[in-house]
Amino acid sequence: MPRIAAVDDRFQSYNVEMAEVIGGNFWKPYDSEPRAQTPASTAQNAARPAGLDPSMFQARPPIDLTNPRLRKLAAALGPVYMRTSGTWANMVYFHDSDTPPPSTAPTGFQGVLTRAQWKGVVDFARAVNARLVSSFTVSQGVRDASGVWTPDQARRLVAYTKDAGGEIVAAEFFNEPNLPSYGGAPSGYSAEDYARDFAVFRTFAKTSAPQMRIVGPGSVGEGTLMSQMPSTGSAVRFVSTEDMLAASPKPVFDVFSYHHYGAVSRRCASMGPAGQTTPDAALSEEFLSRTDTSFRFYRALRDKFEPGTPIWITETAESACGGNPWAAEFLDTFRYLDQLGRLARLGVNAVFHNTLAASEYALLDQTTFAPRPNYWAALLWHRFMGSTVLDAGASSPDLHVYAQCLANHPGGVALLAINISRTQEQSLELSKNADRYTLSADTLNSRAAKLNGRELTLKADDAVPEFQPQRVPAGTVKLAPTTISFLAISDAGNTNCRK
Repeated sequence: MPRIAAVDDRFQSYNVEMAEVIGGNFWKPYDSEPRAQTPASTAQNAARPAGLDPSMFQARPPIDLTNPRLRKLAAALGPVYMRTSGTWANMVYFHDSDTPPPSTAPTGFQGVLTRAQWKGVVDFARAVNARLVSSFTVSQGVRDASGVWTPDQARRLVAYTKDAGGEIVAAEFFNEPNLPSYGGAPSGYSAEDYARDFAVFRTFAKTSAPQMRIVGPGSVGEGTLMSQMPSTGSAVRFVSTEDMLAASPKPVFDVFSYHHYGAVSRRCASMGPAGQTTPDAALSEEFLSRTDTSFRFYRALRDKFEPGTPIWITETAESACGGNPWAAEFLDTFRYLDQLGRLARLGVNAVFHNTLAASEYALLDQTTFAPRPNYWAALLWHRFMGSTVLDAGASSPDLHVYAQCLANHPGGVALLAINISRTQEQSLELSKNADRYTLSADTLNSRAAKLNGRELTLKADDAVPEFQPQRVPAGTVKLAPTTISFLAISDAGNTNCRK
């Protein structure tokens, strides 16, 4: 298996949204428990994207980043990048003082971030072996009389991060600039406005945070979802990423980034039926391959405007708008791991899952921080899939196979074999013995996962369990329908994996 790509050691990363950090409005859960009936807040942190139905949101308290279970489970995934951004970060006011914050956000902002909350982010990142990635406010509150972005709030946040013992290692200017009206930018914000403001941002970044990598543009949906959305009757205004990149002065990035969602969730049905998906389609090549379609679109822009620049996907999940109900079920684990395999093969350097612990698409339950099936999948990926990507050959329609050097085993190879068929057994031929770790569930809509037939649960102290392999000899390995298997071949002797 020849080497075809290399990914960042923090390839599998995640988001902790600004909305979680400050508390306020986030996607309302689908369940009928009393917490789902809490109305959207009208308090100081009431920020929500413009143009969307308020009934899709509910008030939530700030996330407890000191929670021992949350820290223990996040640390098990390290090293990672942790991105604290999202639409809510576009409009937040940083109260750079130890005095009580204002009861309402100042004019031009929606939501207030305190020093204590941001220090909680810095401390959490340090505790779980995460490097912090963020973005900055662009709403009316940070603009001069001519409407030009000013860096005072950004400068304060960067300086306080250092004072708190942390570092923002990379940052986008702001979240999803191709949807400026949705994200709190001034009315009528254009590609030319972005280029003008980005030039100010770049000067600020190179002066105030010269070690911080500039990531961008962080656009979303072009080439996939936007082509399916209605062109009229929507409150959300689109700006072409290509127009932003072609505008003067030309934006220049250290890392080229975009967001990918293969669909919008049921919460956003008002955006049109074409953007929706179903559980029946979750294992289809048509749905899974949307990852490739989105990548090809944004890679073409990278190649045209920023050739050779590394690519990050700084947001992705089962679907936008918090995920569908089955994003929390075993059904989505196929998409989660298949997407990582595809993107590693394509040479994407880092992938940020949205989110660690908020809404249906989270790796952890947002109330109890209990692991969901995708968390166990993430942990297995972390344990076995190294940073060197190998060519496993062409996948078949129902059996997707990916290969990378086996983490922490020089010369070893890890195979990821995903049987997406709901009815047919598949098989692989191995020339070496292997340790097998197979994920399955009683049903595809289960919120629990099994490893080699035993349900995965935390230990009494919330530590993750030891993963016990099944030793399989060289020869035919059978793969049951709708199962996912990691095959660790420690003595593969692959010369690409000896470093």
